[in-house]
Amino acid sequence: MKFSGIIKGTSLALLALFAASASQAQINDRTFRFATAGAPGHPAVMGAEKWSELLKQKSGGKLQLKVFSNGTLGGDLQVLSAVQGGTIDLTAMNSGILQSQIKEFAIFDLPFMFESGKEADAILDGAFGKKIAALLPAKGLVSMGYWELGFRELTNSKRPVAKMEDMAGLKIRVIQSPIYLDTFNALGANTVPMPFTEVYTGLEQKIIDGQENPFSVIETSKLYEVQKYLTVTNHIYNPQSVLMSKKKWDALTKDEQELLMSTAAEATKWQRENARKLADQSLNALKKSLQVTVLAPEEIAKIRAKIKPVLDKYSATAGPELVKELQTELDKGRAKK
Repeated sequence: MKFSGIIKGTSLALLALFAASASQAQINDRTFRFATAGAPGHPAVMGAEKWSELLKQKSGGKLQLKVFSNGTLGGDLQVLSAVQGGTIDLTAMNSGILQSQIKEFAIFDLPFMFESGKEADAILDGAFGKKIAALLPAKGLVSMGYWELGFRELTNSKRPVAKMEDMAGLKIRVIQSPIYLDTFNALGANTVPMPFTEVYTGLEQKIIDGQENPFSVIETSKLYEVQKYLTVTNHIYNPQSVLMSKKKWDALTKDEQELLMSTAAEATKWQRENARKLADQSLNALKKSLQVTVLAPEEIAKIRAKIKPVLDKYSATAGPELVKELQTELDKGRAKK
């Protein structure tokens, strides 16, 4: 009986070893290129570096992820096109940028939609986030998850912005998305759409007076060197869509796809936690270089009232039913607090 048990145990061990070897045989040597406009230390760069580490470790070194930061492979729109075409494998960018191709993604740029990052997590990881992600394959993209960039804030070199009227006439750089243009135009600013890779130079040469980005981006890109005033507005929360070329995805084995997805999920959890820590650290660091103003609740209320036509316009673009669905999910979560 003991001998039989030994044989049985050995057979099971051999079968497990064979299964593991067979599975490993489906992991080929591959190097993926990940492009982002962010500078080293940017939340997306940190997330990609963590993902690279996990992927290398769990594939036994067979799957490598090489991170190209600082927009070295192009701005967001250029990189997006390259990912769709299969010449770049992976990227992470503000989800709202995708609205130029998938109108429903406009919902992620609606001002004052989310109250916190954790509230956004519940929506993005749930049925709503999956529903939106399912629209991507038709455009040559595969969703690998949602990372956090954070809440956007306003900086400028001209004057403190303590009330809505202080924005009037400021030349503000915004991302190349219509809702940003319309939002800041409605507030009296003169908006300038511009790739992020050109922002520092634009501020330095006074082509633009200011810009709006999360604390961590302002710090890691050293925008404080060419700005004087920071206003805490929390006007838009930016989830970042982590995207893979569908052409490249379809060429992978099932084991490779599963490993990419599982490590992406692990990297996502780590990235969000660290993005939030970085935001707090960045604000404290920025207070040493910039004059910081926190908009009062009554000023936020004035801004909300002023941009209501913009909200209505883009709610119609994204789809009234979709906006209603998101608001219902948000209300459910808030009711549990």
